[in-house]
Amino acid sequence: MADLLSVAKLAGVSRATASRTFATPERVSPATRRKVEDAATQLAFRPNKVARQLRARATKMIGVMVPSLNNPVFAEQLHAMEVAAREAGYSLIVTTSGYDPSREQAIVEEMLSQRVDGLALTVAVARDSAVLTTLQRETTPCLLVYNPPHPGGLPAIGVDNRAAMAEATRHLIALGHRHIGMVAGPLLQSDRARLRYAGYRQAMREHGLAPQPLIEMPRHTQAELACLAPALAGPNRLTAVLCTNDLLAISLIGELQRATFSVPDDLSVMGFDGIDLGRRLYPSLCSMEQPRIEIGRAAIASLLAMIQGQSPPLPFLPHALREGESVGAPPTSRQAPTLRSPQRNTP
Repeated sequence: MADLLSVAKLAGVSRATASRTFATPERVSPATRRKVEDAATQLAFRPNKVARQLRARATKMIGVMVPSLNNPVFAEQLHAMEVAAREAGYSLIVTTSGYDPSREQAIVEEMLSQRVDGLALTVAVARDSAVLTTLQRETTPCLLVYNPPHPGGLPAIGVDNRAAMAEATRHLIALGHRHIGMVAGPLLQSDRARLRYAGYRQAMREHGLAPQPLIEMPRHTQAELACLAPALAGPNRLTAVLCTNDLLAISLIGELQRATFSVPDDLSVMGFDGIDLGRRLYPSLCSMEQPRIEIGRAAIASLLAMIQGQSPPLPFLPHALREGESVGAPPTSRQAPTLRSPQRNTP
């Protein structure tokens, strides 16, 4: 493999001049720069950017941890972050935790060992996170994305989850629903879900309605109808449910339709996130929309400011109600429709 000295010899310049050509090209004449670049191309030489960055005490890399890449929310956020980082001369190191708090410590340690200039993290529960407690002793700037701010002072960027879900609940109440429930994945694995449940309870109580116990699914983005079935029977059966994310809502609608339930005629279903996939389904998904692209861009802009020693303001970003066909007025009859075992196609 060619080295810098070989390039310098072929170009007819000193090693120092060849080094300056790659490190500070503005300090080299155009003619000399052209000779060095031509020699590098001929020898297939690539300058060691990592070594140069380490000497400058900056790697121009940002570590990003998200729970999963299966959820379009995180995929859209990451795409926006990658574009914004690239425009600023940075690259991303991306990894996933699988909603497993026990993996977060190892992931962050690995990214720190690669000397990232900053960290953008989505953890399971910020308040109880061991890795965030550890990071308070580090000098690497750290920003939480989607989580609420950490009590130890780590800043966060996202929407007001509690206020957004309270607004979603009020939307269902305004349509005439009184028996409203909420469906979530494992609550202990997501502080966002906890805040959304608190917002639901708040709005129900504001209207003199009884909040229902949370209907917890084994997984964050996949519904199991057996968990919901008891709440769909009897005189006080649910007429509407709020889901803590759109993929869970989409999965639930599929399960209901396989069991011959009509959405929204028998049960209204509302999501949270506003992913584009929800618009394309029938019925289209009513959802509380998060500005995923803006969150990604703002995360990079804020983290770069923190790397420069600044303390940027991080207000909540705006959420918005997205109408959809999955939500309607409550059924006029209180008689529960027959819930059959889901019919599935077998290969």
